[in-house]
Amino acid sequence: MEDWQYKPAGDHGLKPREGLRSLRRETGLAGLITQAAWRVMVRGYLRVYHRLRIDGAEHLPANPSFVMVANHTSHLDALTLGAALPWRLRRFAFPIAAGDVFFETPVAALFSAMMLNALPMWRKSCGPHAMQQLRERLVSEPTIYVLFPEGTRSRDGQLGRFKPGLGMIVAASDVPVVPCYLHGAHAACPPNRSLPRPRTLHLRIGAPLRFSEIANERAGWQEIAGRLETAVNALREQCT
Repeated sequence: MEDWQYKPAGDHGLKPREGLRSLRRETGLAGLITQAAWRVMVRGYLRVYHRLRIDGAEHLPANPSFVMVANHTSHLDALTLGAALPWRLRRFAFPIAAGDVFFETPVAALFSAMMLNALPMWRKSCGPHAMQQLRERLVSEPTIYVLFPEGTRSRDGQLGRFKPGLGMIVAASDVPVVPCYLHGAHAACPPNRSLPRPRTLHLRIGAPLRFSEIANERAGWQEIAGRLETAVNALREQCT
């Protein structure tokens, strides 16, 4: 029997605003309550207003840790992928969001952390240290990341090239990566629109991929990006 060990929260000692913007942020009781209420509302909204259809949910791993990746055309994307998770897994889910959009102001940071449970990725200063922090959390504790490897929302709805940054998080690990494709989000709420239109959303979830045999180096990261882009593109062809 292993000895019990006391471990302080990853964001212990940080000032409130620093804690909200930390990659080691942990969800307290208030966060769990507000996020649970938010998820109920979001799932109902997606089902009723967007007639959300989900295929392939059986491919989702039964337990964390794992990563969900998808095409990125709308602010609806992370909400939809999170809604596809079984209820018991949703508290482990962390969408990776653009820090310069979702965490730039105190109000935005509070909403993103307390409601979306998002973690910030600062696109202009995202380096190996941040990726290493994400990797350590993923392999050491139950965690589900929701990631968009294109790095930004598509302006025309087409699938863009996947960036290799994700490879730094999962290369040479046994963490499953679940490819997904979301159809209809660009029509419902493209980047130049603030309020969504009532368009149907169709999320297709593919079989998980593992990259334990891929070296954790630049060539390996690029190979992972290419394989995931191919997997998401294959799901796209099944949706249209």
